[in-house]
Amino acid sequence: MKKIVIIALLLVLSSLGGYAQRFAYVDSDYILKHIPEYNSSQTQLDALSAQWQKEVDVKFASIEGMFKAYQADQVLLTDEMRKSRENEIIEKEKEAKEFQRLKFGFEGELFQVRTKLIKPIQDRVSKAIQAVADAQQLDMIFDKNSEITLLYASPRLDKSNDVIIKLGYKPGTTNK
Repeated sequence: MKKIVIIALLLVLSSLGGYAQRFAYVDSDYILKHIPEYNSSQTQLDALSAQWQKEVDVKFASIEGMFKAYQADQVLLTDEMRKSRENEIIEKEKEAKEFQRLKFGFEGELFQVRTKLIKPIQDRVSKAIQAVADAQQLDMIFDKNSEITLLYASPRLDKSNDVIIKLGYKPGTTNK
């Protein structure tokens, strides 16, 4: 629905001959690949995520082992012992899910670290895009990688390299 409204708006704006609109687009993924701080931040986030995922996996594997042992011993246990083991398994599962939520959930630790590392870079890119738009008197700049689908875009409208230069980096090769 959002795309249809935007396309309709673009068609209306483009049909107004007296008001020549100037459009361009950028490729935010391409721009971010040229920023060394972004690449190192992404590497840090990936490592942190992998470490926490291993911890989550270990917790759930332990719970699985406890459950299998419980199933094997179930016929030999008294009702009280059975309830105790069931409660222990349930409690461990709650703890594991809470740990997973704290690390990966909405506004969890991974989200907070990502915000701390990536947001300043995104803000710099946004300011550079705005500066390029102002300098080249562009009315709108679209991101090729957002929800808006570009059916066709002339390469002369791609301002990604201008943004990379504005940020102080060299376009053409990625800094990996």
